[in-house]
Formats: sequence, C-alpha cells, structure tokens
Amino acid sequence: MEKISIVIITHNEAKNIVECLESVKWADEIVVLDSFSDDETVEICRRYTDKVFQSKFSNFSLQKNMVLDRANNEWVLSLDADERVSPQLREKIVSIVRENSLENAGYFIPRRNYFFGRWVRHCGLYPDYVLRLFRKSKGRFKDEFVHESVALDGRAGYMDEPLEHFTYRDIDGFIERIKHYTTLSVKQMQRDKRKSRWFNLIVNPFAAFTKMYFIKKGFLDGSLGFVVCVLYSYYAFMKYAKLWEKQRINGS
Repeated sequence: MEKISIVIITHNEAKNIVECLESVKWADEIVVLDSFSDDETVEICRRYTDKVFQSKFSNFSLQKNMVLDRANNEWVLSLDADERVSPQLREKIVSIVRENSLENAGYFIPRRNYFFGRWVRHCGLYPDYVLRLFRKSKGRFKDEFVHESVALDGRAGYMDEPLEHFTYRDIDGFIERIKHYTTLSVKQMQRDKRKSRWFNLIVNPFAAFTKMYFIKKGFLDGSLGFVVCVLYSYYAFMKYAKLWEKQRINGS
C-alpha cells in the first residue's frame, strides 16, 4: 500500500494552521515549508511534524515546489494553511492511495469557499476545482508568481468530496492579502510582457463583476454575493492600476 504526504507552505498562519493540521493528522507524513513567520506558526507545526523547514519567500510556485521536493511519498496532497480536508474527502483520498491505481496521475478536488463566515455557493466559487492530489513523479507547480497550478504528466480524475477553504475572515483581511497578490500578479504580467492601458482600468473590473455576479449567478448569494463580486472587481482594478503605475515609472 502506498503512503501519502501532505505538503503545506506557511507564513504567519498561527490563526489557521491548527485546524488545517488537525484535518490531516491521519496522513503518513506532513511536510511544512515556512517563510520565516514571526508568529507561532512554526512552533504549532512542530507539534504535528518534525519535518518543518524554512526558506525566504520568492513566489508561490517556487515555495510549493520546494516543499514538494521534501516529501518522501509518491502521493502528495498540497494544501494552503486556510484549507481543511473534510471527513468525506479524507476517506476518498485514503481509498485512492490504497487502491494504488495507475489510471490517474492526479485528481481535481472541488473547493468550498467560505467568505466572512458563510459558504459562497455561486460567483464561480463553487465548485472551484483545484488539482491538489497527485503523484509526485507526475506533477510539478508551473512557474507562476501567484495563483499557481500543477502541470500534470498524465490523466486527471475528478472528486465529488469537498476541500473546505476558509479564505477571508473580513474585508480588511481581503484588502491586506490582495496587496500582496496584486504585487505578484504585476510581476507575472511584466514577465509575460503584458501592458495596462486606460481601458483595462475600466473594462477588466467591469468584466470581472459582470461574469461573477450575472453569468456565474453571484446574485443568488444575496448581499454576500454582491460584496464578493465587488471585491473581486476591485482586485482586477488594482492589478492593472499597479501595472499602469510601473509603466509610468519605467516610461513604457
């Protein structure tokens, strides 16, 4: 029977990491790569595993590949600190690993996203499929600064059991996090030689809101759906505004 490794990257996740680790303490191995947290994250992680490493943060894909390299088992489940493995998902993962099936190299998992204490059922946020369970020899995170994804060498299956994502606890938390995310997004766009024009500052935020609120039926989530869609449109605006600012500074 094959074994499974849980791989997690962290930075100042003392508020989240206990529940994450509790949900995966059944696994054969837990590996954590921390970006020099200045809270109790590292101390908490060491209560669950002796495989806690530290490395300066560069970008998300680099960090996730570094922690992946430290895993000893063929099957890996990559988690963020604010995610939880539901009991149903745990049973399904154990079943897949025990069967040792060569049919699929990895699996997409539907993620349930919780904003401000409530489950968002629409807005394109459910089912939010993410490829997180895969064979280490068949998967690698793509070279992306943010919103990293796995490049899989082989076929992927789909699960029905949910991964729970307790993402933003309040609006201040959302604003604080997207400061970091948009900065990384700008680096990605600069590397891809993308430009920000005046119409991007109008069209892209409007398109993001329209897609999430109307096409993805965010209006069915009531006031929560409206707030979430507005915040994501703000995220789109900030990406292009920061890129526009960089272009002005660089004279491009």
